[in-house]
Amino acid sequence: MAIEAQSSAPEERGRERKETFRRVALLLSIIILVVGFVGAPLLIRIYFLHGGSRVWVTTIVQFIAFPLVLPLLYASYLHRRRRGDRKLIQLSANITAASVVIGIISAADGYLYAYGSMSLPVSTSTLVFSTQLVFTAVFAFLLVRQKFTAFSVNAIVLLVIGAVLLGVQSSGDRPPGVSDKKYYLSFIAMIGAAVLYGLMMPLIQWTYWWLKQKATLTTVMEMQVVMSVSGVVFSVVPMIINKDFPAIKREAEQIYELGETKYYLVLVGAAVLCQVASLGYLGVTCCSSALFAGVVIAMLLPVGEILPVLLLDEQFTSAKGIATALCFWGFLSYLYGERQQTQEKPAPTPINAGVELMVPRASVVPTEATP
Repeated sequence: MAIEAQSSAPEERGRERKETFRRVALLLSIIILVVGFVGAPLLIRIYFLHGGSRVWVTTIVQFIAFPLVLPLLYASYLHRRRRGDRKLIQLSANITAASVVIGIISAADGYLYAYGSMSLPVSTSTLVFSTQLVFTAVFAFLLVRQKFTAFSVNAIVLLVIGAVLLGVQSSGDRPPGVSDKKYYLSFIAMIGAAVLYGLMMPLIQWTYWWLKQKATLTTVMEMQVVMSVSGVVFSVVPMIINKDFPAIKREAEQIYELGETKYYLVLVGAAVLCQVASLGYLGVTCCSSALFAGVVIAMLLPVGEILPVLLLDEQFTSAKGIATALCFWGFLSYLYGERQQTQEKPAPTPINAGVELMVPRASVVPTEATP
């Protein structure tokens, strides 16, 4: 008995170390996700608010800062090489191909988001985009067998009611000079962005499981780079067709109200924050689940409502107040339901059992989303 206890002690310490690493990685991912998702929409809206009009420019901005990830990948490679692993790229060929496809979907999502941001106030677009939790839940159910509860269904219904309320009571927050047609097209585009965003994370989670690839910090960063490169390539072609590249200099020098320097600072800042947000979202998905990542974004709703009112002088209408209350009620309902489900059945689902986040020579199996 003593021998068995001694032999199990190192295994127990190993499991504790892996779980500690997973929690630290999850916390770090949540922090950078919050920073990115709070700041990026504000800067993109500032671009449009002061004379910017190039939708494809703000689309490519969401992907072009991927070189920021390369130093982290190089540091990871040096760490692995010291341990005897000289393989430069950890992603399998199949995962790389899947990342290209998901990157194209992400670019389409980025275009819809940019188009919606052109005419919608940030406080409105934040509320509409928060419905991504609905679509994340639906696609998580279809792709990764995420179970629905009465609480999650209640959350979905409340989010839908909030979005519909905003669509019906839209006249109170329409920016000056924006026609009804343009406003509603932007509204529809933002809902489309929420749909595609809700698809991407369950699709990534399902891809790792189906292709039996372990999700490590390195593979998460590599996948982010591949997706971003795909998004850049996808955006470059229409930018060439629309002659956006020569228009950037003209827009910065002659049109943008804040001046040329601030024009470029806004775009660079948005690019950095978008890359940070994407990396954080991938990290949360691999450390926990796609649905939990959606919940984290949804819980940023109060911040997304308050900051535009304080910084951009946007109106906070009664319709927005009611929609915010409905959405927040839905989020609380979802979180309570997830807590109840976790207490009843804490074991990981089969789909997540094949997805691991690990450091070299160590791995952990993430459980269901447990806010």
